[in-house]
Amino acid sequence: MIKSGFNPKAIHTLLSNKPSLQLAIALSSGLLMGTTPAPGNLWFVAWIALVPLWILVNSTSKAQTLKFKWLLGFLWGVGYHGLAISWIRDLHPLTWMGVPWLASIAIALFAWSASTLWGGLLVSTWSWGMAFLSQRVSDRTPSPWLRILVGVALWCGLESLWSTGALWWTSLSFTQSPHNLAILHLGQISGPNTVVAAIVTINGLLAESWLSLFPPRPTPHTPHPKNYLAIALGLLITLHLIGFGLYLQPLTDQPIAGLRIGIVQGNIPTRIKLFEEGISRAIAAYTNGYRALANQGVDAVLMPEGALPYYWIGANRARDPLYQAIADKGIPLWLGTPGLRNGRVTQSLFSINGQGDEIGRYDKIKLVPLGEYIPFESIVGRFISRLSPVEASMVLGKPNQHFDTPFGRAIAGICYDSAFTRLFRNQAATGGQFIITASNNDPYGAAMMTQHHAQDVMRAIESDRWAVRATNTGFSGVVDPHGHTVWISDFRTYQTHVAIIFRRQTQTPYVRWGDWLTPSLLVMATLAWLGHRLT
Repeated sequence: MIKSGFNPKAIHTLLSNKPSLQLAIALSSGLLMGTTPAPGNLWFVAWIALVPLWILVNSTSKAQTLKFKWLLGFLWGVGYHGLAISWIRDLHPLTWMGVPWLASIAIALFAWSASTLWGGLLVSTWSWGMAFLSQRVSDRTPSPWLRILVGVALWCGLESLWSTGALWWTSLSFTQSPHNLAILHLGQISGPNTVVAAIVTINGLLAESWLSLFPPRPTPHTPHPKNYLAIALGLLITLHLIGFGLYLQPLTDQPIAGLRIGIVQGNIPTRIKLFEEGISRAIAAYTNGYRALANQGVDAVLMPEGALPYYWIGANRARDPLYQAIADKGIPLWLGTPGLRNGRVTQSLFSINGQGDEIGRYDKIKLVPLGEYIPFESIVGRFISRLSPVEASMVLGKPNQHFDTPFGRAIAGICYDSAFTRLFRNQAATGGQFIITASNNDPYGAAMMTQHHAQDVMRAIESDRWAVRATNTGFSGVVDPHGHTVWISDFRTYQTHVAIIFRRQTQTPYVRWGDWLTPSLLVMATLAWLGHRLT
């Protein structure tokens, strides 16, 4: 007991008897975690924001059912994911597409709520699993160390599972980008789940320091709360030192591997892009930008997703002003524009050599649900299409694509792809020497654009590659392999920029072996839990 009047037992008793207060705390701590990415940028909060949920879920109160603890996790997840991706509301208005005002609001709210609820389901599944573990077996509760091991393994496993689906953006690792570069370098070891494991472990240790004040059956060997706090602090420092050691590794880029890349940010609003005014502006902006950058002696030019709002391929290509500029200047171009694959539309990035010939192509793999395609179109497409502004679904790109350029193989991504680390890791493992991403980002605001930049920072660090980003409305940028933002464009402006990057052929442990940490944790946690059940 602390003489100042702070009474942990009274607080614990109050929480145990106030279910409504527990629900409020779960939601509030989730919202607190939601302040970690832009625009909140409170990345350091992530190291404590999971503590309240951990305490509530692992409480031994008999009044708490598994369903109630499932609800605690769901509210935490809704708070975190809902606040972090609240920029989805920027979809409204869609009246420029002929969508009525109220229908436009409904579409934006549906997209926001569906993504939020899906994130809430992840955390509620974790909470249910932890609550199930905490149930007594033969009058014995699991040890705090078993809870921590299972809690970390389960969270990493669920994030791995969720990241294979269509809705993914807000991994716990994402809370540290782009600010905490030291801890983000742990991603080089086993991908973003290495950072996730670090965050969950520290939160678990802090939570167990509180729970240790109220052991179900105190024994002389019950750890003192200070022990958990000391371990948490020591581990936090150690993890940052490991990451900092990786951060300090010199890049040692050779001048012969350098490339001068021109970036064009056209700033053509989506609401006009598909109409005559937008098409004219796009042709002028990107053709003039290409010529200006070619005159500055760049090796290649990168343009964003949908830079030209029409098919690049076709018989009339030779009369296209941009094609004529390529024929005149002879500088390779990486062009984001719609493509065709077996008669279906793709969102594509074309690699075009100095003669105007296509030598490489990447089709977007992770299309935006309802925005670029209708999920389960053949089954429920007619019903869901009422909530989607798209008239026809694009076709998803095939996995394991390669993107060849005149300078060797690159790692390509288009917009939403940036949230899916496996796409980048696979391309790095098969010879990708630098990252290029093309994005639209309109009609979203600065919060989403900053978060998107943060995703590409993580991908650059994990793969130890230079990354060049071209967006339509912001923020285009250049990121080095240590996650430094070498250059970033302004918000919703027309800009061109010349960036110097370097081709690299290194392979981090993550690129070489993938996410080996998560299955290792799951195996260890399963064996430990079985041992607890059987003894």
